[in-house]
Amino acid sequence: MQLFKGTPLFKIRDWFRGLKDKVAKTLQLTKEQLKSLKERLKVSFYTYSIILNVSGDLYQGDVVLTVEQAQEIIGGIEDQVSGGNRTKRQAFKDRRYPKTLWSEGVSYYFHSLAKMRNAFIKGAKLWEKDTCINFAENRFAENRIMVFPEDGCWSYVGKLGGEQKLSLGSGCETPDIAAHEIGHALGFFHTMSRYDRDDFITVNTVNVKVCLYQFNKETPSTNDNYGMTYDYGSIMHYGGTSASYNRKPTMVPKDVKYQQTLGSPIISFIELSMLNEHYKCKEKCDPIRSVKCEMGGFPHPRDCQKCICPGGYGGKRCTERPSGCGETIRATSKWTTLEDVVGNNRENDEFFTCNYWLEVCYFQKPLKNRSRRFSVDGCKYAGVEIKTNKDQTLTGYRYGCSQLTLQSFTNRVPIMTYNRLYQSKTVLEYRYGKYFVTFLIQNDLFEPNNLVPGGSVVPAPLPPTTTTKSPAVGPQGSKCMDEST
Repeated sequence: MQLFKGTPLFKIRDWFRGLKDKVAKTLQLTKEQLKSLKERLKVSFYTYSIILNVSGDLYQGDVVLTVEQAQEIIGGIEDQVSGGNRTKRQAFKDRRYPKTLWSEGVSYYFHSLAKMRNAFIKGAKLWEKDTCINFAENRFAENRIMVFPEDGCWSYVGKLGGEQKLSLGSGCETPDIAAHEIGHALGFFHTMSRYDRDDFITVNTVNVKVCLYQFNKETPSTNDNYGMTYDYGSIMHYGGTSASYNRKPTMVPKDVKYQQTLGSPIISFIELSMLNEHYKCKEKCDPIRSVKCEMGGFPHPRDCQKCICPGGYGGKRCTERPSGCGETIRATSKWTTLEDVVGNNRENDEFFTCNYWLEVCYFQKPLKNRSRRFSVDGCKYAGVEIKTNKDQTLTGYRYGCSQLTLQSFTNRVPIMTYNRLYQSKTVLEYRYGKYFVTFLIQNDLFEPNNLVPGGSVVPAPLPPTTTTKSPAVGPQGSKCMDEST
């Protein structure tokens, strides 16, 4: 990469390569961990690797480190190997904080060759609309980001001071990829490099031949999660097959039903909450005078009488179903079919989304899918998300194709269908049993020459339809447990 000649990049790369054996030692699994990993991998799934044009010279594929940041991380690796224990602290917060914040807003400008203007602007708005951070194009600002099309997608972490670069090269033309790189510039490392990563995922080194050092955890001195838990649906989390040489998983969630959720194209509520903490946006709203948000939501820093709500919730206080398509439905003892069609006849930058609330206690859900186009890390093009979590601030399970059993921990289950590639149809068959509701779900992707009637002319999601019928094949078993089948 000619751009980095004369910079410390290659020296930093060599530092990390020299730590290969030490990193391997920190990733070594115990017999109990290996046994657990094998049990979780019994669940079959099919994924396509999303291959971006990124360089092995960069930290974790898309991060450019300063010498100081590299030394912090290397110190953390040495501590892990030696048994040292630093105070444990996803957001970049080293001894230069808060100077690493864009406290006056993010100024940026585009290189004359940049072709990704639209992706960057839309990616920036995804962060801006739910934080107090403003973005403005200004090539003369003292501190600024130059957006340009170098090889791959990459960024520095946090504000460095002066001009810093952010690359959106070939393959980086979508707002979600831009939002990921902007997340780095705002101060986020990758979610899977959190210091508590091993409590939530297992790094399966068997499927990694090169770049093993890319899976080390961040140094505690540069990582502050503000007391917020790990979210598998984070946009800053890589897909489960990242760096795999054989398309098999390199990262396996402890809750394996989240496997397809890894590599999300959507900013999670946890990330928004964390960034608002990191930039002290929440302090803009007086706790006494501001709206009282429920379900873990918090007052919007741009309007303290509105709430920023977890996915699946809306209204002034996060107590209502989000506006738009969808409805509130209640399971009965009879089989009921909910058919939802979302999308149009184009590939889109943004998602069409429908929100449903299902009033239930417990449910078992075998899920079927005929389209492997859905089956990529993070369900990036279309899918369905089902939130059965005890903690409704977390991302729910997202599926493209799979067959699983879920247990609901609440009597309301938000269900969200979404699409940005042509059109997709989700069919949910459900009924209420004595202790659970059983689901059969099918997702189909329609390409331009095979759209559902009317699909070629609608610019917005088609309205869902609800019918009642008996399924041709009933569910296998009636378990009410949170386990795979």
